Amino acid sequence: MKAKNRDQSLSDSRELDGSYDQLTDSVEDDFELSTVCHRPESMDKLQEQTKFTKKELQVLYRGFKNVGLASFMECPSGVVNEETFKTIYSQFFPQGDSSMYAHFLFEAFDTNKNGSVSFEDFVFGLSIILRGTINDRLNWAFNLYDLNKDGCITKEEMLDIMKSIYDMMGKYTYPTMQDDTPREHVESFFQKMDRNKDGVVTIEEFIESCQKDENIMQSMQLFDNVI
Repeated sequence: MKAKNRDQSLSDSRELDGSYDQLTDSVEDDFELSTVCHRPESMDKLQEQTKFTKKELQVLYRGFKNVGLASFMECPSGVVNEETFKTIYSQFFPQGDSSMYAHFLFEAFDTNKNGSVSFEDFVFGLSIILRGTINDRLNWAFNLYDLNKDGCITKEEMLDIMKSIYDMMGKYTYPTMQDDTPREHVESFFQKMDRNKDGVVTIEEFIESCQKDENIMQSMQLFDNVI
């Protein structure tokens, strides 16, 4: 039974990877079996649950594995823990400190709250961000800002996110950002979004305000043809 599960794990991994080759299969069996610690969902199931094609899923899976290998993941074809996620993310923002924003992003992708992001977690989140409806994307963004997941965003939560973004962008941006810039942005957001002035922004207020903001709507559309 155990051998059967390992064979199925390897088969699913190759289906996603798109790299199955009978001529080299036997040579790579031992290495691949030792690294397949987490079996991804089947291709058909992932296609049903996301808005990606088979080819797109294979491209994403190869990228997921390759980034993991470059960052010395314990399980290259399986899951990413938070520290590895931070290391990967920091490579895209070498001029700043992306660790806190990466933490918030990791929390948003880790839907099972088990301290790791699997390929499925990654693809489900990416499917919403890149292919979801405007409401889907705004709901995902709201969840990112709602740090304690109580259904509303406080000024403190939004300020934490804003500070993490400014830290990530670094101090050498143009124009130079002042220390009080994040708080000023939070106050501006709350003036627009907190319609009943109760000090918190609900999901309804957030979506309604974003849909009325032309700049936000345009930024949402930038993701339409990323893949």
